[in-house]
Amino acid sequence: MNKQITNLDNNIEFFYKRNENTPRVALCMNFSINNPEKSAGIYVLMTRLFLQGTKNRTAEQLAEELDSYAIEFSNELKQDYLRFRFVCLNEDFSKALEIMSDIIKNSTFEEFDKEIAKMAGEITAELDSPRAKVSDGYYKTMFENHPYGNTSTKILENIKNITKQDIIEAYNSILQNSKKVITFVGDLDFDSVLPELNKNFAELPNDKDEKNLIPVEPLTSHRDTEIIKPDANQAHLLKGWRVPSYPDKDYPALVLLNIILGASGLSSRLFLELRDKKGLAYVVRSSYEPLGLCGNFSIYIATEPKNIEVSLAGFKEEIEKIKSIPVCEDELENAKNNIIGKWAFTTETNNQQACILAHHGIMGLGFDFLEKTKQAVKAVTSEQLQQCANRYFNDNYVYAVLKP
Repeated sequence: MNKQITNLDNNIEFFYKRNENTPRVALCMNFSINNPEKSAGIYVLMTRLFLQGTKNRTAEQLAEELDSYAIEFSNELKQDYLRFRFVCLNEDFSKALEIMSDIIKNSTFEEFDKEIAKMAGEITAELDSPRAKVSDGYYKTMFENHPYGNTSTKILENIKNITKQDIIEAYNSILQNSKKVITFVGDLDFDSVLPELNKNFAELPNDKDEKNLIPVEPLTSHRDTEIIKPDANQAHLLKGWRVPSYPDKDYPALVLLNIILGASGLSSRLFLELRDKKGLAYVVRSSYEPLGLCGNFSIYIATEPKNIEVSLAGFKEEIEKIKSIPVCEDELENAKNNIIGKWAFTTETNNQQACILAHHGIMGLGFDFLEKTKQAVKAVTSEQLQQCANRYFNDNYVYAVLKP
């Protein structure tokens, strides 16, 4: 195995990792989003239209060609960047790269009207889920007046106002004004991969990541939102705080707080206390979501409507406990082993490795971020966890509830 970091002729950063004796290669290319979308839904719709045809291929031709070569291709919109990736047999790398290049550089966004109708239908169906609906209300409240809060309901309200020209302008803006990162993981020689990348992408402009993003305003008080769903037979509660993201010194501690509170399944505190001991929860969990501009730490429970107040009291009790009582060494060590084990599990395949490396690259964290973070996690103390909990789990929170 060997690794190299270099730049394409146009300074696009390229990370190469050789994994020998693997029959399929993986490539990931990320484009930073440096400008907020003009209105909610433009970027989502643009992303859905990338496989609807190019200047050189119809949607049917794209589908047939990808299928005939067994190329697994996808594009996804994240909060801070746009991702294209493929997995293919080693011998089909050049073909897969040429198809990706065609999609990225020559998409024509056909089937615009049909895709709008399809997307509206899918969003409506998705929002029939109480869990999705309470999450929608939570994020819309947490990130009020910010693109991070462009949730499904906001997109649905705005979708009929989006034009094809909006899509084309957004596409050109991202193509022309973005930092780009490429990662490759597989069993091909570096000297054969780099020329192919230059051939396909060296003419693309590579912005030095001059961002024009709207800052996330501080959360200076608590915000509540209530959603009434008459046909619901459960109540869904989501409570969360703004916290730091990746580069912050508290990132490793926040990762571990999440594992201890509710992200380690049956052994997590919220599960043991609110479900096992008190019988309150159908589902209970915590989540830590680091984004480009901030992080979000939340706790969630699905319970009977009559248990809303006692569930909130349970949330408060567990948060106060982790703020006031040091985590014991065994629990801390188990949390460290848990997250390091999860990271190992989610970086097993070439595709997983390419995607996580490209994620760290486009977020400006460096391609060695995961290894550095593992060491930082191992060094976290119980005292640091307690300080971190007291620093961020305060009265400036968002609380969303969905109930009958």
